[in-house]
Amino acid sequence: MTSWPRTLIFYLGLSALFTHELDAVIHQEWRLLFHLRTLPDPTAGMVFVALHLPLFFLILALVHHPGERWRSNVRILAAAFLIVHGLLHFRLSDDPAYLFAGWLSNLYIYGAAACGAIFLILEWRHRRSEDGVVDQ
Repeated sequence: MTSWPRTLIFYLGLSALFTHELDAVIHQEWRLLFHLRTLPDPTAGMVFVALHLPLFFLILALVHHPGERWRSNVRILAAAFLIVHGLLHFRLSDDPAYLFAGWLSNLYIYGAAACGAIFLILEWRHRRSEDGVVDQ
């Protein structure tokens, strides 16, 4: 199998995460985060948004690293993070400060997690086929 389907699934998951982060500003996600929840909303909101510039830069730079092994491992870590991020949202969904109740918000969060899981399965199958292990 070519890397194209895995790549598409990976970028769909990353796009869902990035879109969720836009949605997170609307839903004041900083109220759930350890240090930011102690700050006044205007300050916390600005810091929350500002932190996403270096975060998104690092993610984009590392998933395009020129070294294939490095790039592959970073994509695996990012896909795993999509799953963990979805689990964290599920865990926090009973918190009174949790405002992600709409279907669209949940589509971004859990869609990203599903893409992460699918990517990891496809990556695992790809690596098995490269190692000469064939499913029976």
